[in-house]
Amino acid sequence: MADRGGRGGGGCCPPLDLMRSEPMHLVQIIIPMESAHLTVSYLGDIGLVQFKDLNADKSPFQRTYANQIKRCGEMARKLRFFREQMLKASISPSTTPMTRNNIAFDDLEIKLGELETELVEVNANSEKLQRTYNELLEYKLVLHKAGEFFHSARNDAAAQHRETETRQVGDASLDSPLLLEQEMQTDPSKQIKLGFISGLVPKEKSMAFERILFRATRGNLFLKQAPIDDPVNDPVSGEKIAKNVFVIFYSGERAKTKILKICEAFGANRYPFMDDVGKQLQMIDEVSAKIQELKTTIDVGLLHRDNLLKNIGYQFELWYHLVRKEKSVYHTLNMLSLDVTKKCLVAEGWSPIFAANQIQDVLQRATFDSKSQVGSIFQVLQTRESPPTYFRTNKFTSAFQEIVDAYGVAKYQEANPGVYSIITFPFLFAVMFGDWGHGLCLLAVTLFLIFREKKMSSQKLGDIMEMVFGGRYLILMMAIFSIYTGLIYNEFFSVPFEIFGPSAYACRDASCRDATIDGLIKVRRTYPFGLDPTWHGSRSELPFLNSLKMKMSILLGVAQMNLGIVMSYFNGKFFRNALNIWFQFIPQLIFLNSLFGYLSLLIIVKWCTGATADLYHVMIYMFLSPTDDLGENQLFPGQKTLQLVLLLLAFISVPWMLLPKPFLLKKQYEQRHQGQAYAMLQATDNGSLEEQDHDSHHHEEFEFSEVFVHQLIHTIEFVLGAVSNTASYLRLWALSLAHSELSSVFYDKVLLLAWGFNNVIILIIGLIVFIFATVGVLLVMETLSAFLHALRLHWVEFMNKFYEGDGYKFSPFSFALLAEEDE
Repeated sequence: MADRGGRGGGGCCPPLDLMRSEPMHLVQIIIPMESAHLTVSYLGDIGLVQFKDLNADKSPFQRTYANQIKRCGEMARKLRFFREQMLKASISPSTTPMTRNNIAFDDLEIKLGELETELVEVNANSEKLQRTYNELLEYKLVLHKAGEFFHSARNDAAAQHRETETRQVGDASLDSPLLLEQEMQTDPSKQIKLGFISGLVPKEKSMAFERILFRATRGNLFLKQAPIDDPVNDPVSGEKIAKNVFVIFYSGERAKTKILKICEAFGANRYPFMDDVGKQLQMIDEVSAKIQELKTTIDVGLLHRDNLLKNIGYQFELWYHLVRKEKSVYHTLNMLSLDVTKKCLVAEGWSPIFAANQIQDVLQRATFDSKSQVGSIFQVLQTRESPPTYFRTNKFTSAFQEIVDAYGVAKYQEANPGVYSIITFPFLFAVMFGDWGHGLCLLAVTLFLIFREKKMSSQKLGDIMEMVFGGRYLILMMAIFSIYTGLIYNEFFSVPFEIFGPSAYACRDASCRDATIDGLIKVRRTYPFGLDPTWHGSRSELPFLNSLKMKMSILLGVAQMNLGIVMSYFNGKFFRNALNIWFQFIPQLIFLNSLFGYLSLLIIVKWCTGATADLYHVMIYMFLSPTDDLGENQLFPGQKTLQLVLLLLAFISVPWMLLPKPFLLKKQYEQRHQGQAYAMLQATDNGSLEEQDHDSHHHEEFEFSEVFVHQLIHTIEFVLGAVSNTASYLRLWALSLAHSELSSVFYDKVLLLAWGFNNVIILIIGLIVFIFATVGVLLVMETLSAFLHALRLHWVEFMNKFYEGDGYKFSPFSFALLAEEDE
């Protein structure tokens, strides 16, 4: 283990320094084959070891437990099949308590295979019966509709026959038959014999179906269609489709062949039909009887399938987690190296130092439970590898840590910004969101989530609700700080209250309220906490709040950036990097405070003295004309001399950051290289050259140009960033002002306007609009906006001063993490 790994803490006690990640060490565990499965399973229960893949050069099929993983994958496929079937049948798996030895893995594999075979067979029979049932339903519809065609056709034919006979009797001149009748009498072979085809075609295809038939037969057919009132279940697809019953009359075998092909192409289901009325009625009775029999059979099959799925659902969660666990255990076992004797497995992995005793206890318990004759061996390895980063969090701190990890995982033992974000993040949010009425609304929502967290944590929530619920304690802090800043701003849905006593000012006359604050006289002591309510509604409110919030934003920004630079000192001290302390921390601190630290000092002095100096003028001419007299902008004696000194320090700090560090790094590399060469020479003389081989290849070649360019970029980025980052904190002022003005507009132009009409209906409508506007714009959109801006201020303006974030997260083998992934 690297030397610095143990300085953060030791033993089984957590480190005292909350800014640092848990001290880690690389451990080796030698596990006998007979207890390997149980040992890894027990280690998964505690979740404190991140295993290394010692078989990275092998493909998945060449590993020791490839067959077991394949079996687990097949069992998982069967379970997914069961879940799909339960979803189709609207059956939810019951959540039964999980027990480890409820069913053996091999017995579960056999049982799942039997259940799958039975369920597949039941489904196949059910689908077959359902298809036959749907075909019979369609056949019954064809019999009814086609029977109506033939019945109306017979009535029309009888009427035409009677009309013809009447015409023949009444017209004596027709003493000879018609030409067609003469031809048919003289040559009976020319008599026309028509065939017909009946069935159903989808309604949406009926027009195209008729058109294609007409073109294919050149009009030598007669087509009759009638729509069905309700959609029917198609026998092939099983979906409900609106269809038309059709009867096609044709002449000749060639026309019949064409019609059959067209029916097949359009998905038209054909059914036989008898033109004899008696046979039609007989067929309808037979089809109705078969439909009733099939309905009974299908219901019995569905009941059997539902009972089978319910029995599966009782144990589904248990089986699913058991298979997931077994697969993860075998996947972990495949990462272990097989000893040359093939009697034990060798594991390597990272674990926290405090967990060493706990891991050893687990190994002893696994040896005892597996009745192994040989125990597992636990030992710590020495390594130069960088360990993973592990911060122990709880339900309160996890959301703040996730904010930091979204930017980048901390390097091992690097200072953790998440500790400070617990306070700074909700506070900066509240500076932009400050309204204690809106803060109370956020607090009510958050308390509801916290009081119901046990119930909601076991439920499956939507993506957005899942994020809100996961950050409930973060939102709680945001709400508390919003109430605090809202009391400072003295805003309750934009309405001021004299909570901490009466205003310090009173009007000289009746018109002073609409003028400026100058029309008021101070009659009491200064308002004890927050903004005096007299400012609200006056003409001076906006200029006064603009100046106040702008200066306050600069003070908060400079303070947080200084905190980030100070954190870089603690990083340099912890990692014993004197170059970063002397040539980054000190010049950066000097540069930032020579300019914007001085601006913060001027703001405080101006507030304390009540001077009328123009701070913009002071800062601009500090660079343009540093030797000119300040005149009325002078706030304290010796200000001009102090500005010259600060300006000189700012100019000196730039080359201080840029030049020394690359040359000193080069000198250190040369000295180290000479030392290694001398050590290798001594080792050659002593015949121990192999011992120095690792150190000789450990250090990479030093590229001075690359290091110098990197330092140049870093210097330019800091110098320009000092200006841009300070300006970026002005978003605190801008969003606070926007939130206040929006809240004031909704109150004045919606609620008060509706109240002025003296109409109950208009007042109710105005109240509804006010509530929806407040919730939708101020409590949702403004909350999200302030959250994102606070996130940016932490990621860019604060964390880039000290946080590298190039580490990797500690990902132990843990069954608890598998359960979280499932959720």
